[in-house]
Amino acid sequence: MKKLLFSWNELKATFWLVPVLILISSIFVAISLVYIDSLVTISHNRITELFFVTSSNSARSILSTISGAMIGVAGTVFSITLVALTLASSQFGPRLIRNFMYVRLNQIVLGSYIATYMYCLLVLNTIRDYDGYTFIPSISIFVAILAALINILLLIIFIHRIAVSIQADHIITEISDFIINQVEEQFKKSTGEELEIEESFDLDLLKSKYHHITPLQSPRNGYLQYLDTDSMVKIISESDMMLEMNYRSGDHLVKNMVIGLLFSNTKIENDTTEDLLDNIVIGKGKTAQQDIEYSIQQMVEIAVRALSTGINDPFTAISCIDNLTSVICYLLEFRFPSKYNFDGEGSLRLVANSVDFERTMDTAFNQIRQNSARSTSVIISLIKAMNTIRKMAKNENQKTVVTKHANMIKNLGKEMITEPNDLKAFNASYKQ
Repeated sequence: MKKLLFSWNELKATFWLVPVLILISSIFVAISLVYIDSLVTISHNRITELFFVTSSNSARSILSTISGAMIGVAGTVFSITLVALTLASSQFGPRLIRNFMYVRLNQIVLGSYIATYMYCLLVLNTIRDYDGYTFIPSISIFVAILAALINILLLIIFIHRIAVSIQADHIITEISDFIINQVEEQFKKSTGEELEIEESFDLDLLKSKYHHITPLQSPRNGYLQYLDTDSMVKIISESDMMLEMNYRSGDHLVKNMVIGLLFSNTKIENDTTEDLLDNIVIGKGKTAQQDIEYSIQQMVEIAVRALSTGINDPFTAISCIDNLTSVICYLLEFRFPSKYNFDGEGSLRLVANSVDFERTMDTAFNQIRQNSARSTSVIISLIKAMNTIRKMAKNENQKTVVTKHANMIKNLGKEMITEPNDLKAFNASYKQ
């Protein structure tokens, strides 16, 4: 079930789904309204003639004008979207293109214009005026006019959205909000009573109780996108086995490489390994659904590009550092998922390679530090970020990780900052 939910979430994130759904809906709306027009007769008076068309030539002219305008503007909307994607790709990185494609407003605007075009064509085809028989779908034409007015408003909103969406601060903030939503969905809130230590298991002793070891091989090349751990634990428990996974979501796999080891007391059938592999999703690219590091890497990429000699924009890099600091501090309020997964009877069944605080910190700050040697302001901003995170840390393990990063930044600052006043400001920030 979780794998189906993963597939549905990936489908919702595609650029074409919403426009296609809107287009299909417009076909049903057109058929329904034309049917209503065939049943309802509108009495013509001075008021109704102001809103409803009474001439077949006028009806054809209105629908033709609207349909031609809608398909033309749809091409303009598509062109504007491509320009925004090109700018985002060149300035912020190609991985951010997916973020622009996932914007629901862009999908709705494109779908609305295409749907209105299709709606007008279908209604236009139903107009009849020959051999004394006249059929003018007045209600359907009135709805087409309303749709054209709504589309004009959507175009204004769309242009405003595009202008805002290519601003660095807006992009960084959206990524930060997305990461926070991921944390709330994937992690459990810490009550402050748990000991933030790794569960102590003698894995070697547990493994020694099993007589057979079967390698679990990757069925294809690609990135590990999703693990349905609940379903895998159920399958493993039914066969009285234990699985140790060597990779986690976001890691790259090669076909036939060993991604895990199955420990059992009997020989494992191929059907069992196939059932386990059915609960693993391997795709051509990384996704953010079960990989929080992927979203963090997007923000890191913006910062690293901003620090490159071609762009040289330390303000954007500092904005990324500030938002990463907020994300990490928020993450400290949650418990990282354990790599140990148990069945209903409390037996260890799955050891999954999961994300931890140290790896998250490395992903967030290592590359920025490594590329910040030419920017004193960024180095000072990094050390301030470490001070903030260290104050928010919940236990000694987290403080140790933050101190490690602070020491690396300190060494970089002492080596690269030569101006005495800048060095003084740096040292003051480090001592806070």
